[in-house]
Amino acid sequence: MRNKKDVLFLCQYFYPEYISSATLPFNTAVALSKAGFTVRALSGYPKEYNLTNNVPLQETYENIEISRLKYIQLKRSNFIGRLINYFSFTFSVALRFRQLGKYEAIIVYSNPPILPLIAALANKFFNTKVVFVSYDVYPEIAYFTNTISEDSVISKMMKRVNKFIFKHINTVVALSNEMKDYLLKHRIALKKHQIEVIPNWCEDKAFSNGTKAYENKLLESIKTDENLVVSYFGNMGICQDLDPILETIRRLKDEKNVQFLFAGHGNKMDKLKEIIETENLNHARVFDFLHGHDFQKALSISDCFIVSLSDGLTGLAVPSKTYSYMMASKPVIAIIGANSDIARDLIDHNAGYAMQAKDSAKLVIFIKELLDDREKREYMGENCRKLYLEKYTMEKCTRKYVNLMHKLLGEQ
Repeated sequence: MRNKKDVLFLCQYFYPEYISSATLPFNTAVALSKAGFTVRALSGYPKEYNLTNNVPLQETYENIEISRLKYIQLKRSNFIGRLINYFSFTFSVALRFRQLGKYEAIIVYSNPPILPLIAALANKFFNTKVVFVSYDVYPEIAYFTNTISEDSVISKMMKRVNKFIFKHINTVVALSNEMKDYLLKHRIALKKHQIEVIPNWCEDKAFSNGTKAYENKLLESIKTDENLVVSYFGNMGICQDLDPILETIRRLKDEKNVQFLFAGHGNKMDKLKEIIETENLNHARVFDFLHGHDFQKALSISDCFIVSLSDGLTGLAVPSKTYSYMMASKPVIAIIGANSDIARDLIDHNAGYAMQAKDSAKLVIFIKELLDDREKREYMGENCRKLYLEKYTMEKCTRKYVNLMHKLLGEQ
């Protein structure tokens, strides 16, 4: 007989990996465990985003039983490589399908896009309750980024898979209200009461904006009292529009007091490095993915941040690095749809700027305003911090998952 508090996390990335696709599910799992649930996780074996050697296939950490599956892991910068990774991990999970019947509930994530099919089958055959966390909306996000065509074999397969999935899940977690609206409009099997809006978050990391004790001298050399450091961290892939940022860097080439700092990963990163080097854009620097203390230092030397979502993707994805920026008490410039939660938050709380894609002239204006008006910069940064504390702390957001699971399992 199943325990009504048994919850399984089904996701490709998990502890000890350091990307948000791993840390967010892990934070949620810890919160559920502390709330009295018996929590287990079935994830992929760490490789690319891991600093720990010899990670065990099975371990219990923070009272969470973690099982890790080895699968084919090719370079993610290549579409075929990502596709092989997706199917390989999903197949590894499918081989353990009978084990899913032991759990009262499964929390499954939209990456890889076909993984939720396994959870939906568990709902059909074992009556397991399923919570589907929609980080990205597939296959539409692939259409808008020209990754696949709408009449392709993969597209037709995904449409059929989605039709089955949304008939066999109990709750969908959307990351924003615009994503909720999109899902209700385009997933006819979904009812309004089945969708919960729970945004992503950032763990509150305390640091002093005034400290000069940086261990990383390269980061330290970027910041002076006179200049404005404009930073972009995180994914630089198909969902991010870097063109207006690059054009802005070109327009501000002769502005000695503006420095641009990039750090992250994604298939556009190498091209960004090449352009900066070829065009001698010496006021811009690109680092690999930063995490831990290095990331905290990068946040502390930055004066403002840019988040970007390609044109047409509002409602299909949400740039979760925004919450790190808000946590750091710095203004945010969002290249995103005006009807998004992030755009409304920044404008309504006077915490930054929001603009449409492909408008580098406006981006230049915003950056110059922040350069010339330190008081405004500090005021917007304070408002960002207040907004973060009000809506996007780890404690507040994971509490929503705890409440959701209590409600789903009939314990409230």
